[in-house]
Amino acid sequence: MENPQGRLIAVVGPSGVGKDSLLALAREAFADRPELLFVRRAITRPATGDAEAHMPMTAAEFDRAEAEGAFSFCWRAHGLGYGLPASLGEHLRAGHPAVVNGSRKVLAAMVERFPGLAVISITARPEVLAERLSARGRESAEEIADRIARAGEPLPVEPAATIDNSGTLADAGRQMVAAILRLAL
Repeated sequence: MENPQGRLIAVVGPSGVGKDSLLALAREAFADRPELLFVRRAITRPATGDAEAHMPMTAAEFDRAEAEGAFSFCWRAHGLGYGLPASLGEHLRAGHPAVVNGSRKVLAAMVERFPGLAVISITARPEVLAERLSARGRESAEEIADRIARAGEPLPVEPAATIDNSGTLADAGRQMVAAILRLAL
């Protein structure tokens, strides 16, 4: 009998909410569970120490990879290209679960591409987001206000779990691990 499709879990939330930190904690917590894949995205930006450990690509490399079928799913947002490797599809078809740093913008398309998609929404109070974004020093006050306004918009897909990361990272991390455990394993 063929294995059922593994579940993909998309973790979404506005910039500054702590998705990368929570994903790192979860990856560490599930290090002894090789069947649970934490997907490494290809992104058209250089690798830096302050963001997710992605596979950096130039725009030309990304376009070529997309044309050659190297991605199981890809999208563009904020002037960047994002791609999930073709190996993700193979992993899911083998009946294994996976977790990916997703994007609110493409959730509806992800549901169509990945049946059974579960969404974990990471949130934080507006004042917490403002403080975190301001501390990064990459955006103007107006850009921060715009990001906070977008953060309050509803998701196009009902989340299977919502985690408020306004408090300690350890508390939100425990909630994240519990949600992944419930949804994937």
